[in-house]
Amino acid sequence: MPPPSDIVKVAIEWPGAFPKLMEIDQVGVLGGARSGWSLGNHENFALQIADATNFYITEKNRNDIKNGSILRLTTSPYQTAVQLHERIQSSSMDAKLEALKDLANASRDITFAQEFINLDGISLLTQMVESGNDFGDLLSFTLTAFVELMDHGIVSWDTFSVAFIKKIASYVNKSAMDTAVLQRSLAILESMVLNSQDLYHKVAQEITIGQLIPHLQGTDQDIQTYTIAVINALFLKAPEEKRQEMAHILAQKQLRSIILSNVIRSPTPINDEMAHQLYMLQVLTFNLLEDRMMTKMDPQDQAQRDIIFELRRIAFDVECAPNNSGSIEKRKSMYTRDYKKLGFINHVNPAVDFTQIPPGMLALDNMLYFARHHQDAYIRIVLENSSREDKHECPFGRSSIELTKMLCEILKVGVLPSENCHDFHPMFFTHDRSFEEFFCICIQLLNKTWKEMRATSEDFNKVMQVVREQIMRALTLKPNSLDQFKSRLQNLSYTEILKIRQSERMNQEDFQSRPILELREKIQPEIMELIKQQRLNRLCEGTCFRKISSRRRQDKFWYCRLSPNHKVLHYGDLEECPQGEVPHDSLQDKLPVADIKAVITGKDCPHMKEKGALKLNKEVLELAFSVLYESDEYLNFIAPDRHEYCVWTDGLNALLGKEMTSDYTKSDMDTLLSMEMKLRLLDLENIQIPEAPPPIPKEPSNYDFVYDCN
Repeated sequence: MPPPSDIVKVAIEWPGAFPKLMEIDQVGVLGGARSGWSLGNHENFALQIADATNFYITEKNRNDIKNGSILRLTTSPYQTAVQLHERIQSSSMDAKLEALKDLANASRDITFAQEFINLDGISLLTQMVESGNDFGDLLSFTLTAFVELMDHGIVSWDTFSVAFIKKIASYVNKSAMDTAVLQRSLAILESMVLNSQDLYHKVAQEITIGQLIPHLQGTDQDIQTYTIAVINALFLKAPEEKRQEMAHILAQKQLRSIILSNVIRSPTPINDEMAHQLYMLQVLTFNLLEDRMMTKMDPQDQAQRDIIFELRRIAFDVECAPNNSGSIEKRKSMYTRDYKKLGFINHVNPAVDFTQIPPGMLALDNMLYFARHHQDAYIRIVLENSSREDKHECPFGRSSIELTKMLCEILKVGVLPSENCHDFHPMFFTHDRSFEEFFCICIQLLNKTWKEMRATSEDFNKVMQVVREQIMRALTLKPNSLDQFKSRLQNLSYTEILKIRQSERMNQEDFQSRPILELREKIQPEIMELIKQQRLNRLCEGTCFRKISSRRRQDKFWYCRLSPNHKVLHYGDLEECPQGEVPHDSLQDKLPVADIKAVITGKDCPHMKEKGALKLNKEVLELAFSVLYESDEYLNFIAPDRHEYCVWTDGLNALLGKEMTSDYTKSDMDTLLSMEMKLRLLDLENIQIPEAPPPIPKEPSNYDFVYDCN
């Protein structure tokens, strides 16, 4: 009968005694442990898991005890908390340091943390920090214990005094500070800002980005990570007007250069936590675009309309201000013509195009930036498309609006950062207007792809899909600069995208869908028949084989070939290896295919079993095969190479109606099948293949529509 599920066999340690193997009940685990030793009041004792965590066994985790676990009998969490509470107040520096080390280690356990906090331990630690009497390791372990205790979420962050905040901030603001103290101080400031809006304002008064920059210039990646985490926390909790100010500071070349050279391009590989913080910084910076992205254009706002006039002026080198000469109708007609050339959907009032959110006014901002900072490229795109036939022109206005919307989706503008994402892009830290420059590169890509696809207005969505794929594939390569990103896009032309899609379609798991598998099964017999015919044709051409006697190797040859009707093997001896085919008439011996019983290969061949053949090397052994005919007669072969071996064994097996199993056949099957599948699927480019066939429609109620030929 198996033991009850709640009875486990464990080893229990007790200081100063030998460990004991015991069977204990998970329900009364401590009582079972006490029975092994003569202990006093059981309230003063508890069990810990004897590993690096040293966590106490409680009602919540006692079911995690498994057979073979090692436990430690020790003082209870309350007793340990009381002892440490007294020890960290010792007048002896050495004793105090040891106590703080033990406290920092024990504070990771929530059971102990609860008891220590109940003794007002947090207040004691904050008083020790505020006093300023401790430094070095004493201060480091004090802050470590504080961080571990606060991480359990038992005590609210709003309870701390301004004096404590100022003290922690002073450790960060000092030019030279112990690394461990600085790291813990940065962690505390981050938690304060993230967990309390009130504390954010107090911390923001003590810490500025300028004071944090020096910590990014070091080589300690942990310090750099915590520094960026504090910047992100201040960014996340800042009010809108303050956030714009911070973004301006972050966009400055000095800070970007420090992040690039000391963090991103550091010789030390970026760990996951640093990658996450850089991703957070990237997302929070781009989220500042959300306001413009969600702002509709007011068609009656003259300042906003002036931006559209500016786009027209730069493109066509005309004055923005309306010319008084000519009639109003003539000017309207001129504006309509130019707005159509600019690619707006609404030719009469293009301001209406920017009422869609997203991307709202952000699209217009991007267009104006492109027109002013990349004027030659802007003019070229507009004029190039306005001179094409209508059906092949790439509408700049419409493309810019849809592209801006796409880029916002790709970079998740307006979406809060994910807790588990590490996907940052170094190139966005290389320019103070990185999003606008990103747009400028992509709008030129869109125009190039449009031409490569010879697209018309009906193909607009298809072009946008291809452009999205080009951008995503280039971003996956993590370019270090915008120029490198642009270079990667040059290699991802529409033709290259089609090749990649085709290759992926053939190699991915999607190629294992039911319709594709059915097509493969249908094609395979045809391919196998093709391979079979090739093998038989090769046998008809014939091959020269060399002879090996049982006594010694002789330079004698013999030739064998299959008759054109596949019914007879012709063979005979030769004095030397011929340069071409040997006629049937010159081969004296014949073997009817109908008389062949089997094909034998390798060491099972009779000529490989002979005494002298044992000395032959492994290569010859792998090239040997024999044809068994009549009762015990054999025709023995040694193929000149592996290719001829596969051809002949496959061909002979095909003559006997058996399966061709050589590596050569498998290789040919894979190659030919792949080629045939690609050819048959060419017309299905960009078409989703359904998993199941469409349902058969119901029969019609009558067949009166059938034409009667009579």
